Amino acid sequence: MPHDALKIVSLVSVGAHPTSGRTRRADQDARAVELGLRLAGPLLRVVHAGNPREEALRAYLGMGLEELIVLEQGPQDDALPPLGDFLRESGAQLVLTGSQAETGEGSGMLPYLLAERLGWPLVVGLAEVEKVDNGVAQILQALPRGQRRRLKVRLPFVASVDNAAPSARQSAFGPARRGRIEAEDVELVEDVLFAEAQLQPARPRPKRLKVIKAKTGAERMKAATAKASGGGGQVLKDVSPQAGAEAIFKLLLEEGVLR
Repeated sequence: MPHDALKIVSLVSVGAHPTSGRTRRADQDARAVELGLRLAGPLLRVVHAGNPREEALRAYLGMGLEELIVLEQGPQDDALPPLGDFLRESGAQLVLTGSQAETGEGSGMLPYLLAERLGWPLVVGLAEVEKVDNGVAQILQALPRGQRRRLKVRLPFVASVDNAAPSARQSAFGPARRGRIEAEDVELVEDVLFAEAQLQPARPRPKRLKVIKAKTGAERMKAATAKASGGGGQVLKDVSPQAGAEAIFKLLLEEGVLR
């Protein structure tokens, strides 16, 4: 199947600048649009669930899109039901998303919940779609330490785009102003869990267990790319959940992650 015959949909959200907090296009979502444009060109459909008057959405139009579809809803409404209904009705074969939103709840659960709702496979860490043939896509999945894994996935499926995917092209002012934002009315479903939740800024992730103490650039590169070697580790197989939890808890205590 040629790429231009694929029905591809990229889902986008409103991002936030990491320093100023000003609204912008989300980086990973822009990569999802970039990947979609490379695969489907002008046939790519880009969808957002939220406020059609959000000015930051025009940055996606500036990437060369003629229109952007917005499923109009409020900030307290659940985006999952209207997105699922839209994708079913649109006949989408490949849905591209970012891994995690930069604003709002930012739980990173949408791709998982969407794939579950549609009954489709989910691929995380998508770096590239190499080819599509006879309803099967051959893709590259990004792994830690710059490694890649080649997978074959049957259409349709949902894929969350990794930072290893191609960087998004610049957004041009002219196309951003000329592009159309098409608002569609959808049934509103209140997100009860989000309405009752208390939001707080995300905290930095815990430090990695392995600390590289190399001094020269060559030593740092060797330490960063070397595969973990067997040492005093322990392989747990066919153990009870309690025994596995106790082994993990003991390791975290020894490494100083828990105090």
